[in-house]
Amino acid sequence: MFVKVCGLATTADIDVAVDAGADAIGLVISGTSVRGLDRDRAATLAAHARSHTPERVLSVLVVNDTPAAEAARLARELDVDALQLHGPAYPEEAFASAAAVFPRLWRATSLKERPDTRVGAYGEDVLLLDSPRAGSGARWDLSLLTDARPEGHWLLAGGLAPDNVAEAIAQARPWGVDVSSGVESAPGVKDHARIRAFVTAARTA
Repeated sequence: MFVKVCGLATTADIDVAVDAGADAIGLVISGTSVRGLDRDRAATLAAHARSHTPERVLSVLVVNDTPAAEAARLARELDVDALQLHGPAYPEEAFASAAAVFPRLWRATSLKERPDTRVGAYGEDVLLLDSPRAGSGARWDLSLLTDARPEGHWLLAGGLAPDNVAEAIAQARPWGVDVSSGVESAPGVKDHARIRAFVTAARTA
């Protein structure tokens, strides 16, 4: 089970996620998110993630209100492993614009947007299905996946936490899971014990 811990804000957050066995960490740049980082802080954290060898962890730059081409240039400058374009601000043409600059793309959306749920439909490597209100911690009706379950590299997100991730995995059968608010003690503040508990619960589901 692939595990991504998103919205990390400190080098200690990254260290704990890596030590717990996470496969990827998410760094958010957004003017509307409590987890949003400025460019310099994102650069520091991306460099710290790269320093974790041999325990290699993927660094994913997450944006939801940055023009796609601009986000791609930033992803290239920060030397992250992937760029996650999150939400309805990024139609298919936005992915084409980003891919011309930075080809390693993830697509994040919700079923409320009636998206194409084929992994790679917009040229992305990974698809992430989230709740309609990203980062809110709100759960969503996983039964909606009955007629729209992707195949391949796709992550389940939205309202996941250490105490429900195993159940969600059993129901949705994703390739991986993504968590942010479900491992926080306050909005934007990661709880290191909850990060460890989440990764363990996901791995043993």
